[in-house]
Amino acid sequence: MKWEVVIGLETHAQLSTVSKIFSGASTAFGAAPNTQACGVDIALPGVLPVLNTGAVERAIRFGLAVGAKINSPSIFARKNYFYPDLPKGYQISQFERPIVEGGTITIQVGEAEKTVRLTRAHLEEDAGKSLHEDFHGRSGIDLNRAGTPLLEIVSEPDMRSAEEAVAYARALHTLVRWIDVCDGNMQEGSFRCDANVSVRPAGAKELGTRREIKNLNSFRFLQQAIEYEVRWQIGEIEDGRTIQQATVLFDPDTGETRMMRTKEDAHDYRYFPDPDLLPLEVTAERMAAVREAMPVLPQLRREQFCAQYGLTSYDAGLLTASRELADYFSTAAAGADAKTGKLCANWISGALSARLNEESLDIAQSRVTAGRLRGLVDRIADGTLSGKMAREVFDAMWAGEGDADAIIAAKGLKQISDSGKIEKIVDQVLAANAQQVADFRAGKEKAFNSLVGQVMKASRGKANPQQVNDILRRRLAG
Repeated sequence: MKWEVVIGLETHAQLSTVSKIFSGASTAFGAAPNTQACGVDIALPGVLPVLNTGAVERAIRFGLAVGAKINSPSIFARKNYFYPDLPKGYQISQFERPIVEGGTITIQVGEAEKTVRLTRAHLEEDAGKSLHEDFHGRSGIDLNRAGTPLLEIVSEPDMRSAEEAVAYARALHTLVRWIDVCDGNMQEGSFRCDANVSVRPAGAKELGTRREIKNLNSFRFLQQAIEYEVRWQIGEIEDGRTIQQATVLFDPDTGETRMMRTKEDAHDYRYFPDPDLLPLEVTAERMAAVREAMPVLPQLRREQFCAQYGLTSYDAGLLTASRELADYFSTAAAGADAKTGKLCANWISGALSARLNEESLDIAQSRVTAGRLRGLVDRIADGTLSGKMAREVFDAMWAGEGDADAIIAAKGLKQISDSGKIEKIVDQVLAANAQQVADFRAGKEKAFNSLVGQVMKASRGKANPQQVNDILRRRLAG
């Protein structure tokens, strides 16, 4: 039997406020346990929550970015469950009327584009953290994260493979960083995904029973967890067993998922409106102010790059992987024609990205500025540098030896583009290699490549390769 995979993602994005959603306690990462948990966070008797305006504005910004409806009013609710790291015995969240409703995210899988629908995005507070490793036979509780502002972004079950789920998660990660609502730091837990996975016979309309994989904090783990879960569910069904709705964890050491608990439904949490928080009204003035401050979004930047420089959707997607990278390209390609803009894109996606990856740097830490990269590309475009020379100049620029023109002058790297000089070198090589000339004229194309190599060697690698090819073919044709 052929199976169809159905995936929806619930993503928790920690909002980039300096204080918590209902208190003034700090959200800074890495503090000593329980040093950033105030009376509101630990639910001392008589304390009252006060909503953080910055968290609201970031939620609105996200809603506008995905083309969603901003609900006004939206309602805060109490989600009741009992964990040691939840001091109040409930989590303040949103249920029936979230602040953001609907919207879409466009993803790219290979050369294909797909639109993933969003169900909602709602504001809520994070819980604390249970610590097990350093406590023999006991658990410790760190409440620093309690009350940290989250935007939970829920997709429709529109994804049909682990690859699509990862593409969606990456696109969402790019977006929340781009509009500056979340720093996206997955190692610190600022961006984490829960994947709802089910399978059904191909062509079936009814959804299968889903299992939710919790707290996936890397794109690699997200892909591995979904792929394992799909194989496991298909195997269970084909062996005659049924899938039980459950919450599961992914173990990266074994590459397997394991059940944590049977999955709760909404009624199990006994949601009801929080009596301490009034309905949240979003005024037209606040909406206008947030809209006015919005940056140009990734999709529009991609379209602009494609239209202005003739880039493919794939290339434009690489250059808009972050707002900083898109700005770097825009600076490097400013005022360029399509050919030069494409060269800038190739160098950024190629040599520059390789160096950044090798040294674990982001684009803001690049040792070659956008202006200097453009200087290098201009020397390639005007024929001063061959591709090989350009790489040597780039390496020198990365090492801090100056801009392209200074390095070219210091190293004597100017390409020979004078056709008269190249013709003389070609004639000398042909005269010294009569057998290879005869071999080429007898139909052996490899002989031509050998002759090109001889010319480049004679010119110490400085001859313009395209001119060498053209002149050689003309001479050999005669």
